[in-house]
Amino acid sequence: MAGRRQNGEGTIYAYRNGYAAQVFVVTPEGRRVRKTVYGKTKREVQEKWVRLQSQSRRGPVATTVPRLEEFAADWLTDVVKPNLAPSTVANYELFMRLYITPDLGRKRVDRLSVRDVRLWLNELRERCQCCAQGKDKARAKPRCCAAGKCCRQTASEWTVHQAWTVLRSMLSEAMRDELVTRNVAALVKVPMPRPKKPRYWTVDEARRFLESAKANDDPLFAGYVLMLVLGLRRGELLGLGWEDLDLDRGEAHIAWQLQRLGGELVRRRTKTHSSDAPLPLPDICVEALKHRHRVEDELRLAAGEAWSSSGLVLTTRFGDAIDPRNFQRAFRSSVRRAGVPVIPVHSTRRTCASLLVALDVHPRVAMAILRHSKIAVTMDIYSQVSAASTREALKRLGEAFE
Repeated sequence: MAGRRQNGEGTIYAYRNGYAAQVFVVTPEGRRVRKTVYGKTKREVQEKWVRLQSQSRRGPVATTVPRLEEFAADWLTDVVKPNLAPSTVANYELFMRLYITPDLGRKRVDRLSVRDVRLWLNELRERCQCCAQGKDKARAKPRCCAAGKCCRQTASEWTVHQAWTVLRSMLSEAMRDELVTRNVAALVKVPMPRPKKPRYWTVDEARRFLESAKANDDPLFAGYVLMLVLGLRRGELLGLGWEDLDLDRGEAHIAWQLQRLGGELVRRRTKTHSSDAPLPLPDICVEALKHRHRVEDELRLAAGEAWSSSGLVLTTRFGDAIDPRNFQRAFRSSVRRAGVPVIPVHSTRRTCASLLVALDVHPRVAMAILRHSKIAVTMDIYSQVSAASTREALKRLGEAFE
């Protein structure tokens, strides 16, 4: 005859249309309480009871578990916002709102399974996001999905991968809070999307672009020079102030960036400490900045009392900060005017890197110029040399063997 269970070991009993079991556990707050598990069969309850006992022996056990949407709201407020950059916070909030919460938000965090995550990812790859997010319905005059013609605007592999990354990060925090014992998102294999091969300018195309901007007296000419020679990011360029420059010594401190966050332009510190290191300004940069200073004096006189003293190097005709999207449009117009291939603003950094490769600049020096936080990023660029350089290297190798 089996002996009675000891006090605190738990008990299994009939409950409604099935069975239930109770176990004494210690909560994350340090209180000792009774937790109940349910099931349709005695065997099912027994398995849950054993798992709960094992979990209780390993550490504290949460007695109340929130739904995913509730936990996500607290996670974004208490963990993400205080520790990450505003642009990253906005990105996390967007993926939560558009891709994660609509499908998984009603599930309890501890009841989310590997299968749930896998089916959710498969659905993201197949679902028309225009229909799901009501994009066409929000237009004044519907032209596709709301008009009965689905445009099949499915999420890209990068979007799916990013949504999975955000979910995995959130469930890692749930593990640290001891709400779950495993990260089910991390157990799902999601392949890394193949990056698109970036298009960047050759040395001749970069020269033609700068010559065209100078010949047309482009007010953003100094900015274009800094982008191509120093590899400045768009935000770093628009956030650069005159106080960050020492034209006499030929130095620039890249410590700020300008971003649009929540409908407002925000000037904030750069992401890495390596970005704060002073960069030497070549003569072409110094001359371009001096020219920009003269242009600014002319604009200040023309604006009069309407001039806004922002202290930034690149401004509007009234001295205000330039919106990143407006800078993008101006850059694109200048590129078309120069007759060179149209590339994104960020690809000018790749152009700068390719010029450094062509000049045989040491990777560590290039890393300092481009302000990469890791040498692996710089080496990845160095490994992707242009086809012309590759052909020239193979030609020299063949001549050596001959």
